[in-house]
Amino acid sequence: MTADQGSTRRIETLDELPEDTARDVLGLIEEAARQDGPSAVSEQGRLHLRRPRAGVRHLLLHADGRLVGYAQLEDTDPVEAPAGELVVHPSYRGRGHGRALGEALLAESGRRLRVWAHGGHPAARHLAGALGLFLFRELRQMRRPLTGLVLEEPVLPEGVLVRTFVPGRDEADWLAVNAAAFAHHPEQGGWTSRDLADRLAEPWFDPAGFFLAVRGERIVGFHWTKVHEAERLGEVYVLGVDPAEQGGGLGKALTTIGLRHLAEDRGLPTAMLYVDADNAPAVAVYERLGFTTHETDLMYRTEA
Repeated sequence: MTADQGSTRRIETLDELPEDTARDVLGLIEEAARQDGPSAVSEQGRLHLRRPRAGVRHLLLHADGRLVGYAQLEDTDPVEAPAGELVVHPSYRGRGHGRALGEALLAESGRRLRVWAHGGHPAARHLAGALGLFLFRELRQMRRPLTGLVLEEPVLPEGVLVRTFVPGRDEADWLAVNAAAFAHHPEQGGWTSRDLADRLAEPWFDPAGFFLAVRGERIVGFHWTKVHEAERLGEVYVLGVDPAEQGGGLGKALTTIGLRHLAEDRGLPTAMLYVDADNAPAVAVYERLGFTTHETDLMYRTEA
């Protein structure tokens, strides 16, 4: 544990949070999101709060005797710099707490750091500049209405069928095709059995919305949808195709199948997805399907 000796600010760093502290941090994140819109801490970061993971550290900022700020540092990638996220309670902003957390993240990471600014708010951009960080990645959240959805009938490649995910049977095969489909994308392609199991254990998981394209017994593509019940929002959570099957229209067919499920089976009014802004082919495909940019997440890093 470390501490900042400032008169009204104290930062402690923990490898694992007690259950009640984790609840307090989640409450802080939710309270900030009510004002900001997007959550300052990603789904993966929130999972790390509830399910401890080696290589993840938690920075708690206390002021006036209460928890008013939180940062998380994930140092699990063998190649990339550690990744951080941070949030300050809305009532305690403008007092240097965000910069203090940012400096603490830099110190914990050995000044080799990547930081997400979800929503790309001006204050987050200003903080990144003050910390000497450079813009590295732009992740778009795109949305489209599902009401009155009209899409062409999905056409599957010859010999390919679609079924839904079977827990206890499909995990290993899905992880293999996910790794192949996202070999260029270490965050997604590097998922382990623990990463998958954590999500299968979440209350939102529904195997009826996890579609697998199979050729015989082999998984060759997938579209995993997710429903955000509170927002009545459907998500193209993960969509991937085995490299050997790409270019044959399977990705488009799986996208259509998933969107129809969200619209017709779940009755949701809106769909969303995330895509890297520099992935021009994927952005173009989603734009043709009626998606437009809703907001943008920015990643900054210490290296230019």
